[in-house]
Amino acid sequence: MANETAHTGTSVEHPGGGARPFPPFDKQTFPSQLLWLALTFVALYLMMSRIALPRIGHILEDRRARIDGDLAQARRLKGESDAAIAAYEKALADARARAQALLADSRQSQTAEAEAGRKALDATLNTRIAEAERGIAATKTAALANVRDIATEAAAAIVERLIGMAPASREAVAAAVAEALKR
Repeated sequence: MANETAHTGTSVEHPGGGARPFPPFDKQTFPSQLLWLALTFVALYLMMSRIALPRIGHILEDRRARIDGDLAQARRLKGESDAAIAAYEKALADARARAQALLADSRQSQTAEAEAGRKALDATLNTRIAEAERGIAATKTAALANVRDIATEAAAAIVERLIGMAPASREAVAAAVAEALKR
């Protein structure tokens, strides 16, 4: 057969005789291959530069613009969140300060109320103590008066038992008891 190829070889035998090399390596077709290569390259270059590259450029530009916009929005939102956090922390500090002030005011008012209650109780107790002391003094005076009367009666009874007759006057016995108590 004239059209047989060897497994390891790169040439093919043709009926006209001789082995011809693989077409891209054939010296006779090399200039036309270079021409078609140049024409194809120019055509592909023109298609890429006029159609594909501008589209890719627009896509990249759109992406860049979107990324820049997203970054700007992220910066803006970060600034807003930082401002919100600062406002929250300020409000929290203000609330803590107000709570401390309310607590101090409450503590002062409760202390003042307790102090006023204590003073009122002290005044009431002092009044009661004074009344009790007056009562004790009155009771003491009454008891002392009763002691004199009792002492006078006892002295009269003792004298009557000792001498067998009652003293002549009650006033004389009272004067004698008063004289004895003075000593």
